[in-house]
Amino acid sequence: MSFQIWTRPVLALTFVAAGIALAQEPAAAPPDFTIATGTKVPLSLINSVSTKHSAEGDRVYLETVFPVLVNGRIVVPVGSYVAGTVTQLKKPGRTKGRGELYVRFDSLTLPNGVTRDFHARIGSMDGNTKNELDRAEGVVRSEGNKAGDARTVGEAAAAGAGVGVIAGGAGGGSYGMGAGIGAAAGATAGMIGVLLSRGPDAVLTRGSTLEMVLDRPISFNENELNFGATGPRPRAAAPEAAGPEKSRSTIPMPGRR
Repeated sequence: MSFQIWTRPVLALTFVAAGIALAQEPAAAPPDFTIATGTKVPLSLINSVSTKHSAEGDRVYLETVFPVLVNGRIVVPVGSYVAGTVTQLKKPGRTKGRGELYVRFDSLTLPNGVTRDFHARIGSMDGNTKNELDRAEGVVRSEGNKAGDARTVGEAAAAGAGVGVIAGGAGGGSYGMGAGIGAAAGATAGMIGVLLSRGPDAVLTRGSTLEMVLDRPISFNENELNFGATGPRPRAAAPEAAGPEKSRSTIPMPGRR
């Protein structure tokens, strides 16, 4: 009985001491800089991607072309690396349908090697591209080719009409009938060619500009943003164009006037 009387207070004091020790442990410090969800990060493609040459699972490599700031501090310098993955790919059909390409961004690496994993999508593309972007899903679609198909049929019909005129005249028949028959045959051949050929591929060329939209916040502490001599890295300058040959020295050589 005396043993139970003494052990219960001891156990109670032990649990109280453990609770006090846990309560006194300092809480984790909040991150110093957080890039908010929905932030747009301009990127430049390092390698090309297309529905013709790429496959699902292929890696995509990009770099930032404009710094991202939080509270006046550069958090993501120019020249930081972004890696992505081709997650879906649909080749253009022969009779209908366009090429589709879906790229998911997976990670960001700062110049000093600090890396963050995340998932993000394409928010916008270079205005010079002929592709279309579904902003809701981040899917890149190739342009339609109705004008090209019509041009192919028209050119084939015109060529057939020319051949028909020559054939009709050579056979002593009607030039008009020969032209009509030739045009119909050419149009048929052109339509067959359209049905056998695929439409344009969706292509993201090297050097084109994209905007990555973050779907979750990314946080950094102050000590992770010490770039020092590692960054931000300057982008490589384009080689200078060859100019006119410089004029030679006019200083007279010894023994010459």
